This record gives sequence, structure tokens and C-alpha cells, in this order.
Amino acid sequence: MLTAIAPPSRRIKDVSREDDALLLRSEYGILEISFKEKSIARVRFTVSGSFSEKERPGVTGRDNISDWTYRECDGFIEAATEKLTVKIRKDSGSVSFFDSKGIQIFKERDFEAKQFEEFETFRLADAPQKTRTIDTADGKKEVLEEALKISTGKSYHIRFYFELGDEALYGMGQQEKGFASLRGRRLYIHQGNRKIAVPMFVSTAGYGILTDTYSPLIFNDDENGTYIYTEADRESDYYFFAGNMNEVIAGYRFITGKAALLPKWSLGYVQSQERYETQKEILDTVTKSRSLGIGMDCIVLDWISWKDNEWGQKSYDPERFPDPVGMMEKLHEDHVHFMISLWPTMAGNTPDHKEFAEKKLFLPACSVYDAFKKEARELYFDQLKRTHFSYGTDAWWCDSSEPLTPEWNHSMRMEESELYCDYLKEAGLRMPYEYCNSYPLYHAMGIYENQRRAMEEAGYDKREKRVCNLTRSAYTGQQRYGTVMWSGDTAASWETYRDQIAIGLHFSASGLPFWTMDIGAFFVKKAGTWYWDGKYEDTTDNPGYCELYTRWYQFAAFLPMFRAHGTDCRRELWNFKGEFYDAMLKANRLRYSLMPYIYSEMGKVWLYDRSLIRFLAFDFTEDKKTWDITDQYMFGESLMVCLVTEPMYYDDNGERLENADKIRKVYLPEGCEWYDFYTGKKYEGGTEVTADAPLEMIPVFVKEGSIIPMRASALSTEEQNDEIEFKVFSDGVAKYEYYEDDGDGYGYEKGEYKVTLLER
Repeated sequence: MLTAIAPPSRRIKDVSREDDALLLRSEYGILEISFKEKSIARVRFTVSGSFSEKERPGVTGRDNISDWTYRECDGFIEAATEKLTVKIRKDSGSVSFFDSKGIQIFKERDFEAKQFEEFETFRLADAPQKTRTIDTADGKKEVLEEALKISTGKSYHIRFYFELGDEALYGMGQQEKGFASLRGRRLYIHQGNRKIAVPMFVSTAGYGILTDTYSPLIFNDDENGTYIYTEADRESDYYFFAGNMNEVIAGYRFITGKAALLPKWSLGYVQSQERYETQKEILDTVTKSRSLGIGMDCIVLDWISWKDNEWGQKSYDPERFPDPVGMMEKLHEDHVHFMISLWPTMAGNTPDHKEFAEKKLFLPACSVYDAFKKEARELYFDQLKRTHFSYGTDAWWCDSSEPLTPEWNHSMRMEESELYCDYLKEAGLRMPYEYCNSYPLYHAMGIYENQRRAMEEAGYDKREKRVCNLTRSAYTGQQRYGTVMWSGDTAASWETYRDQIAIGLHFSASGLPFWTMDIGAFFVKKAGTWYWDGKYEDTTDNPGYCELYTRWYQFAAFLPMFRAHGTDCRRELWNFKGEFYDAMLKANRLRYSLMPYIYSEMGKVWLYDRSLIRFLAFDFTEDKKTWDITDQYMFGESLMVCLVTEPMYYDDNGERLENADKIRKVYLPEGCEWYDFYTGKKYEGGTEVTADAPLEMIPVFVKEGSIIPMRASALSTEEQNDEIEFKVFSDGVAKYEYYEDDGDGYGYEKGEYKVTLLER
């Protein structure tokens, strides 16, 4: 008969307070409880006898506070501040959290809340590897065929179980499909072309959790249990934030750093497409836009700015771009900024590649630079200083910042679990296994820190520029580095458009405030791969696509970055005729009219750690009807945007829809009254209303008591000089804090900003 061998006991046998942390020891391991602020606790657990000193780039190293007490009572040990109590079961070491009123708000499960399994990690050996290079719509990719690998030591698979009640959860980065709450779902949290991994969620129950891991992980809430599984870690480590969901986001920023402000011009319209091929084409596009009265603050140069076959080289093809400095000067004369796409890959025949290769600063068996190394990050930007930065480039588009996308190597879309394993295989051998979700964080760190350093050097620019980095991937703490994330290379359909709304809101709920997407989707037509799956072969000749594009454009007008981009057809407004052009021009001008409000709200993202876009549940948590709404959201503190997500005029084939109502139902959350932004008509909260939604507008409502700063639209933010009108939406008292600064540079960090309290 087999003999049952008892596992190590989890019963707490020793408790001590050391260095402002509470240590609780059992046979199984060591539990550490500490407080970073009165409503923020850190919970660590190790089975290896001591806690590791591994690098934790996402957090900012907040010291523990000492203003807390602990006591032992029947069956429990309690550690408490005036705002938060942490209870630990003596028999199992399981942890639960209580608010200042003694109400339980979160608990680990009562038994075996944390499970560890040790395993061996590997990396590619320093020897020739068998790879093949493939061409994808995402660029050239090197795929491992066989791997010669060596051991790098031991790590742990860790599973952390917890229990949930009547609550909705939001966050965990960006998935490809749109939905409301995370409840009842299994999510694979790894980087991808259309995925962004962020291990943070918030709850309507009044808390949030940041898992401080840098490896891929799984969120699970189904019949198999509710847990977070981390692929490779030395210990279990999470931060617990108590408070409403907006307070939780502020707590996340307290631990991981404030969101750096973007330049004001980045809130204007950003014109991009795949791709502008010459200097003349760029300048002509700007000239025509301005002649037609289309507001534009930035134009983007997508890939292949370099010579043919010099992928990723940080220089121009002199035949197509004969005078980069002159091009930049002309754009700046027209008050238009310039953004260029950059890649972490460099073709083997390029000078940039040679310089990295000589210093051995590539990841193994590929041409992706090793952003985990400070020397590599510095060299990457040093190459930029010699060309693009010295020419006067204003912003970076760091494409493919995952930087591996094995899901695009398949002709059909594989199962989510297989995509997760593919990512582990490709990334886990080329990057440190415990860090293979965090490449984009290091990449963004290098751009930000080295640009700011360059600003202190003579000869590169006459004025300080804020870092503006549009990038496809992110990780914990990346809001510190001047980044805007976008949702990757999507395919055009009404379903995709609806998904984009929810995934953007979940991304914002993960603590990173700046997000956008390709208006109208990147792919419009259908090709022979699973991802090139648009529905509109006739593109802008199909009024069905033009209607979809118009609604997508209106959505983008209420996002942190307002940006067009994509392939298969041109993306300038004049390619959309008649009623579609008129509707989009109206949305463009509305965006610029709202610029004082939008910039003020962005300022408060930095100053008060707020979110620019968020689920309605953030502001109206007590109203459970808001928990599952994904087509309405708050834009700043006052505006509720209500998107049109179904065709009203044309079907996908471009056939006219008969008798389709040009209205949509809108739910007005309870707790306040609401005003129609366009008509000023007042409505009661907690009700559903029918709102007009013709092609030229989407419903927008304003919270009662709001003041919205507005001014006349213009061709760029630099040319908006009219007086600001402060529009009041209230029958009684109205208040607004209006934030102002120079709109660029980092004077705001030194107190060079102004907040004016407006009251009526």
C-alpha cells in the first residue's frame, strides 16, 4: 500500500516584526506583510527560506510605513492601519482584508492559498542556432527551429487562489475580445500584436490587486477555481489597494510612478497610414489638409523610411527623403509635428546591426536588441541622436515592442492556450524567463531616459520636448515613460469596433492612462491569413465601410490620442466622400473645440493620478446597471460618451438599410442628473433615454454641476488662440478645477503649472 507523506505544515509557528514588516513563519514558508501607505499592503510569500533581491522595474521602491500595529487573537494574527486591517489565519497562513469599518473586502481561500512548484529554467546557448526568417505583415521574424539551450537555474510556477463575491472586475491589460467584467473568464496574460499584458485588476467591491511579476501569467475564474498563476517567479508578491476604483488607480500610481504628461500637440489629430513613401507625399498631405480646414497636429512616417533591404536602420533613404531637416522645418512652420516608426530589429546588412553585433547587444538568435541591458538601451538612442533626433523629430512610434509575435506565424488562429505556450517558447529562451513579459517596459525606459538625458546636452534641440512614444505593448509602471499604447493590427468589422471599446477601457483600468487604436482597423480587406480578415474589399468605395469608419473616427475623437492608421486604403479624410467626410470633419472640429477640457483632464491624470477614459462602474459603482455597460464610458470627469455600435445607414455590402432608426438607447447612471451636450436638455439619472444619433454625431452627456472649458476649433493646437468659453451644465452650483501648463517640456514637474478653481 502507498504511504501518504504529510506535506509541510502551513500553520504559523512564529511571528515577528522586523524592519516595519510582519514576518510569519511556517514549515511551508515565510509570509511577509507590510504597508506602503495606510490603504496599501504588500503580501509576499516564499518557500525558499528567504526573499529574493531580484530587480523589480515596474515599482518605484516605496519604503514601508511604520504607523501600524499587530496583535494575536483566537485563530488569527491581525496587522492594521487606521484604514486597512490584514488578518492571517494561524492554521493556514491565508490572508484576508477588511476596511476601516471592519467589513471584509477580499480574501484568499482558506486552505493552500499559494502553491509552488519548482522547475528548471533555460536560455539559448552561445552557439549557432537553427532559425528561419519569415515575412509577415508585422515585419521579418526569426523563428527557432531547433534550440540549443543551457540551464539558468531554478524558478517556481506559482498559483495564488482567492475568493470573490458579488463584484465585477476590470483590468489585466488588453485582450483581443471585448467584454465587461473579468468574472467567469480565463485570460492568458502575455504580450502579442493585439494583446498587452498588465497584471493589475480593480473591483467594484472596493479594492485592487497588482501582482508584481514580470513573467507571463493566467487569470482564471471558473469551475476550476479563482486564481492567478504566474509562470516563473521566485516568490508570490502582490500589492493590495483598498478604496474605490479611482482611488485604487491612484494607489497603483503611488507604487509604480506617476504618469508622465504627453505634449499638448499629441492630443490633436494624428494623421498616419501604411504608408507615406516620400518626403514630398508627407508635405503635400499636410498642405492639402490645411487647405481643406482639417485640424492636424502630427503626421506619421511608417516603416521603410530606410533604404531597401535595410530593415530597422535608423536613417533615411536619401532618394525618397533628400532633406529631412528641411522637411521637419516646413512641418513645424505649419504647426505640424512629426512621428517616425522605430523597430527593435535591425537587418544584418545595416550599420546599426553591425554596431550592436560588435558589442554583443542582441537577444539570442535574432536581430532584436537586448533592451534589458542599459548599455543596449543607451546605444539604441545614441543611434537615434545621430539621425532622427538631431533632425528635429518630435515623437517615436516604437512598433513591435513585444517584440516577438509567434501567433502571426500561423495560417489559422490557434487556441489561446497554444498561443500562450508559443510565446513562452519563443520569448522564454531569448529573454530572462522571469522577465519575458517586461521587454516593452525596458524598451520604453530606454527611449524616455535617454531622450531626457539628451535634452540636457547642447546641440540637439533648442527647446525641451516631452517624450511621446506611441508603442504597441506595455507592462507595469510604463506610464512613467511618456507612452501611448495602441491595440495592434486589427481587422475591420463592426464586431472588432465594438471589441475595441471594451478592451481600451480594460487597459485603462489596469492603471495605464493613455491608449488608442487604428481608426477603421489596420486591415480592411481579407487575405490568406487569419489576422488579415477585414470585411470590405471595396474599402472607401463601399458606403458600409465608410459608415463604420465614421463611427470609429467619432470614437477616436474621445480617446487620449486621436489617430488614423491602416493599410488596404488611404486614410486621409478626403478619401471619404459626401456625408462621411462632413461627419468626420465635424468630429475633428469638436475634438479641437474640447481641447482646453481634454488637456486639463490629462493634466489631472498626472497631478491627481486619474484616468482619462474609464468604465462607468468607476464613477457609479453603486449602480449595478453600469457594471456591464461597454458602449458608454466617462471621458474625463464630466463627459459620458455613448458610441453608436451598429450600422444605421448601410450594410456590409454597401446596400442602403431601410427604416433603420437614427437613434440609440442610453442609460444615464443614477446618482446625478445629466445634460445633453448638444442641446442642454436635462435628464434624471437612473433612467434610460432615447438619444438622437445621426451620422454626424454620437450622443454625449454631461454630469450635472459640470463646467466644460471650450474654445474655437483650429488647424492645430498651437493655433488655438481664441478666448476660452467655460460652458456651465447646471441649474445651481457648478465647479471645475482647470489645469494649465506650457503644453510641452517638464516644467510642470517643478511646479510650473496652474490650477484655477472655477465656481458658479
